[in-house]
Amino acid sequence: MVDVKGRWALITGAARGIGRGAAVFMAKQGCNLILQGRTKEHCAEVLEEVKALGAEAYAVGAEFSDISQVEAMLAEIDSLGKPVDIILNNAGIQIAYRSEYLKTPPSDYEESFKINTIAPMMIVYHFLPEMEKRGFGRIVNTTSGIRLEPEQAGYSASKAALDKVTMDLAAKYEGTDICINITDPGWCRTDLGGPHAPNAPESSLPGVVVGAFIDDKRSGRNLSAGNFYGMTLEEAVAKAENDFPVYTGSVAFV
Repeated sequence: MVDVKGRWALITGAARGIGRGAAVFMAKQGCNLILQGRTKEHCAEVLEEVKALGAEAYAVGAEFSDISQVEAMLAEIDSLGKPVDIILNNAGIQIAYRSEYLKTPPSDYEESFKINTIAPMMIVYHFLPEMEKRGFGRIVNTTSGIRLEPEQAGYSASKAALDKVTMDLAAKYEGTDICINITDPGWCRTDLGGPHAPNAPESSLPGVVVGAFIDDKRSGRNLSAGNFYGMTLEEAVAKAENDFPVYTGSVAFV
């Protein structure tokens, strides 16, 4: 299992919900953190919380629907001079639920793809070259298990696109110490999931972060968080490494 003590992780969507839980979890493992919210101020509480746990931490702000803000955020992170070894791309948006789904407007797709697909991949592409130079990296992109619901077409299509580009990219790093995987936190009671979701946000842990700790040089797994609920981190890592096949497209690495 990877020891993340002293390493730097970028966590997007860290101001609340699953992202905040992931930030606190990583801080407890000794990881240092760069926390993204729509504004720095949105991350003020979680920033103080992780610092109180002993983590060195910074907050950055960017509205992911504005690509220029994503670019400015990446430049600000570079200026910190901290080696980002771990990326937990948690930020996302469910733009609307369209009961009249045949009237889904183009803007649902435009906004969803900018926030849920383009922004996280810009982040991945930005930090991968330095990960390659250091010979280490862990990237976990957050997907969704939503299927067969045209009412949420913009959201589900953007997540499906994120899955595809993530898995295609993962194939290039299979067998290296840069591990790229996806995770599905499940339907949780967050601002995105809504108050009637069946699962508490805590049920996403340690599943949404287990991809940061695997140590078997495998990429292209869907580490669905529900499979790890109630486990210790050590148990979760063992399950991820032993029970989850690696897929890239339709090809399974065994």
